[in-house]
Amino acid sequence: MTPLDYTLAELKQQLSARTLSATELTDAVFARIAATDGTVQAFLTLNEEQARAEARRYDDKYIQGEGLGALAGIPAGIKDNIITEGLRTTCASRFLDNFVPVHDAFVSRKLKEAGVITAGKLNMDEFAMGGSNENSAYQVTRNPWDVERVPGGSSGGSAAAVAAGQVPFSLGSDTGGSIRQPASYCGIVGLKPTYGLVSRFGLVAFASSLDQIGPLTRTVEDSAHVLQAIAGHDTMDSTSANVEIPDYAAALQGDVRGLRIGVPKEYMGEGVDPKVKQAVLDALKTFESLGATWEEVSLPHTEYAVAAYYLLASSEASSNLSRFDGVRYGVRAENPDNLIDLYFKSRSEGFGSEVKRRIMLGTYALSSGYYDAYYLKAQKVRTLIKQDFDQAFQKYDLLIGPTAPTTAFKIGEQINNPLQMYMNDILTIPVSLAGVPAISVPCGMADGLPVGLQIIGKPFDESAVLRAAHLFEQATEHHKLRPQL
Repeated sequence: MTPLDYTLAELKQQLSARTLSATELTDAVFARIAATDGTVQAFLTLNEEQARAEARRYDDKYIQGEGLGALAGIPAGIKDNIITEGLRTTCASRFLDNFVPVHDAFVSRKLKEAGVITAGKLNMDEFAMGGSNENSAYQVTRNPWDVERVPGGSSGGSAAAVAAGQVPFSLGSDTGGSIRQPASYCGIVGLKPTYGLVSRFGLVAFASSLDQIGPLTRTVEDSAHVLQAIAGHDTMDSTSANVEIPDYAAALQGDVRGLRIGVPKEYMGEGVDPKVKQAVLDALKTFESLGATWEEVSLPHTEYAVAAYYLLASSEASSNLSRFDGVRYGVRAENPDNLIDLYFKSRSEGFGSEVKRRIMLGTYALSSGYYDAYYLKAQKVRTLIKQDFDQAFQKYDLLIGPTAPTTAFKIGEQINNPLQMYMNDILTIPVSLAGVPAISVPCGMADGLPVGLQIIGKPFDESAVLRAAHLFEQATEHHKLRPQL
């Protein structure tokens, strides 16, 4: 075994016992990146010099017996839309090619306080707009299970880096499924927390009412440890929830006897690959063997979720991306004729086609004469979707279904069909619209590719979601499977 085969708890124990040094672990991370990233292409920016210096500093602290953070000396990758002081942050866009932030995001600071070493910034769909990682302005990240296939998106780089064994964990962001879907495609664990549990301060905004930062890890226990480090109230984020943060690792203990599970029939119907459906049914049998019960439930407004999401998210993107004008930061077009020409040329040259597509859709939906017909109606549908979840949770403790309707598709297969691409998020988008927590955990294989199981919980009940996912993980061997690179 190499240092990268251990869980976060095992790494912490070895670092504390000094049977492994932070320098050795960091060396292993960069050696693995050097050996595999030419194929996987997960990283956009490496932080090698500073990471090695931090590792040496933590080794000194371990030797001296100083008080250290919960994840001290453990390297991680960070999605490139989460700002990091002094470390280039591009959102995988040419518009921010030269952007180096002067402060940290809330989660970047929290990770530093926990002692995490930033290995580098990870590739993504430009401004988090996409479901395959093919919309990056720099490179296409590849799925470690099959390098001819996508890793999912928009956090495809974050998922691929963990699946390829490059880093012990990473951070991603989830707007309509962008943590859970790539976790499913890459055979790892991806957690989208309740909206507001993790501060969005320092996350470059796509859709502010939907964006949420979360961990991508190899095990559920690892996910609990990372969530513990990044959750919490933040006065710099007006949507940050001031709630008590429980001990998520401690919450993994217990059992699921008597747990009531609802299985949305809309998540198991037309469009879901039969092999994916079978893997989910097998997972439900595992839960039955652990003492849980399940039955079918209906979330009747699911069919409207994708349309409502793309109207709302694109409208918010139109507003949020208006700040990128070539004046204050980012790349500026050369030799404009006037200010309007500067805006036009900078945005034309800086934004990719998918970002432009969503800005145009959102601007149209918000325009005079169309606001009520599109944006307002989508908000009403969002309320109905949330009410579906509220009603289901009156009877059930958790909802379970597939994370994605299919396994990872081939690179280039859907890039010219945006509507088909959008439908890949049909099972994750309703959860995002409702703002509830959900986790994707490996639950089997279909034609040699991973299948993800989505476990959905009540607002701020991450403990129940993590406990159920952990017990399922312990009862199966799916999480132990690794791609061969």
